[in-house]
Amino acid sequence: AAVPAISPWLLRWFLAYIRLYLRRHFRSLRLAQGGRPAVPDDVPLIIFLNHPSWWDPLVGLFLAYHLFPTRWTHAPMDLQSLQRYRIFARLGFFGIQPDSTRGAREFLRISQAILRRSDRALWITPQGAFCDPRRRPPGFQPGLAFLAAHLRNCVFLPLALEYAFWEERFAEILVRFGEPIYATDELGRDVSAWNDRLESAMIRTQDALAEQVLRRRPEEFEILLSGRVGIGGLYDLGRRLRAAWRREGFR
Repeated sequence: AAVPAISPWLLRWFLAYIRLYLRRHFRSLRLAQGGRPAVPDDVPLIIFLNHPSWWDPLVGLFLAYHLFPTRWTHAPMDLQSLQRYRIFARLGFFGIQPDSTRGAREFLRISQAILRRSDRALWITPQGAFCDPRRRPPGFQPGLAFLAAHLRNCVFLPLALEYAFWEERFAEILVRFGEPIYATDELGRDVSAWNDRLESAMIRTQDALAEQVLRRRPEEFEILLSGRVGIGGLYDLGRRLRAAWRREGFR
């Protein structure tokens, strides 16, 4: 199978657009402290994440090239959605038909072609649909575990996402990576065992992030992207002018 093509110039433009778009709609994007994953550069990488919102593909693309700049990123996408948002077909996304044997075979075939190259990363939302981040168990579709059962040289990295309102008008994007899982012969081709292991890793990562979200301690996170703050509108304009008149700093 051919590896999905990526247009470098379109990718650069779209990543710049994503930065502006996220800054416009969120207070910040924060990574849990100590959460920068240490993954060998010469091993193919699969990042599997929960799927709480429409924003996830944009957040994922930003994280992919901000944290893993030496890897080209690919991701499966519902074929009908990809036909509506055709730009993603030139950014490394590939269409699949969910809930069909043909779609499962196509997903496995394209994913294996991508993961034969060590400079690639595959991002997957194994829940297959929008799910609240508090859902336990997360309810993975079998595709990720089926892929894991057919690989022997790969790293699986869980990623938890939440969108939470803290002290500002705009929400925070909060993310946390879990411990990497190395594909070995330990579980062989037991798809059920792989699914349990991957779901357990996701639950641990989501629970750890949920505790941090509840604590509301910004110092526990590293800011990757800063966005908008304040009440905004005419009220903040008046505060800013008053601070300038008094020669005071504006917060």
